[in-house]
Amino acid sequence: MEIHIEKKLLHFKKPSGTSRGILYDKPSWILSLRLSNARTAYGECSVIPGLSPDFTDENQYEQKLVDLKKEVESDWSEEEFKQINIFSSLKWKNFINAWNSYPSIVFGMESLIRDSCHGGTGLIFESGFTRKEFSIPINGLIWMGDESFMLEQMEEKLADGFSTIKMKVGAIEWKKEFALLEQLRRRFSSDELTLRVDANGAFTPESAMPILKQLSDLEVHSIEQPIQPGQINAISALCRNSPIGIALDEEMIGIHEFEQKRSLLKRISPQFIVLKPSLHGGFHGCSEWIQLAEENQIAWWMTSALESSIGLNAIAQFTATFPDLLPQGLGTGGLYTNNFESSLVVSKGKLSIL
Repeated sequence: MEIHIEKKLLHFKKPSGTSRGILYDKPSWILSLRLSNARTAYGECSVIPGLSPDFTDENQYEQKLVDLKKEVESDWSEEEFKQINIFSSLKWKNFINAWNSYPSIVFGMESLIRDSCHGGTGLIFESGFTRKEFSIPINGLIWMGDESFMLEQMEEKLADGFSTIKMKVGAIEWKKEFALLEQLRRRFSSDELTLRVDANGAFTPESAMPILKQLSDLEVHSIEQPIQPGQINAISALCRNSPIGIALDEEMIGIHEFEQKRSLLKRISPQFIVLKPSLHGGFHGCSEWIQLAEENQIAWWMTSALESSIGLNAIAQFTATFPDLLPQGLGTGGLYTNNFESSLVVSKGKLSIL
């Protein structure tokens, strides 16, 4: 058994504004395994420089991938590899315990294993979604940028039939961003259009509450990570007193142990959590977060973290195994000029598989 590793530099069609600045391209490393049936299984190790906790620089990351290759090839045969249950295998749990500070690598390995289990067909998790029985509701994402660019994106998403729109904020003056939200709400009631906001920690504990009240006036559904992570008392107070739902995102990065996750959710008591397998421990780690969230009546949704179509396909199939889904953040398949071919398609605010 030989795992191949290849770097893929993904190029954005348009420069994309994020909390990490303007992105023009983004690296991923693709794991592949040629199977005995002559098909190839794939997994994606996707990182966002400056955000991914397991990425310092390319040399450091590629060395870890070399270590991974040596370990896996020496420890598993192809037949054993294809039969691993990523949720219950003791050997796999031991692997995760050793690699849990590298969530993007765990995610890539889980995807590779699941694709191998299904013979390299691109099937990661079977469900009604993969059988084309239902679609996944998703939000339309408005990237940071100047006022005209954000307005242009809004019109595109509305024309595409999205009933949930998420706007990233913090790039321009708040008054201008709020005016864009006001404009949307004047045109569509909260019954017709759900509005979400993603702050990526743009506000301070002092400035956040007045902003939350403004958003409440527009019947905004929720705000993701209003303040920078690590301010536990401040975010806890906001979650207790906010007139709109607060979703944790970056706050959960780097929390690997089950009891640490339980403690964080108990202490903060957010209304929502946002899960990204590449950042939050792969499928195994996200399953733990979901279990704990549901035990504490905390709702959740899944979001891609700028993966290529390989990673997005895996995340979408994993997400579809859960019932009663809120709109998910999985509409990023069209971001790149040099993406891989994909069986996923977005239509009228829903993600389907061809």
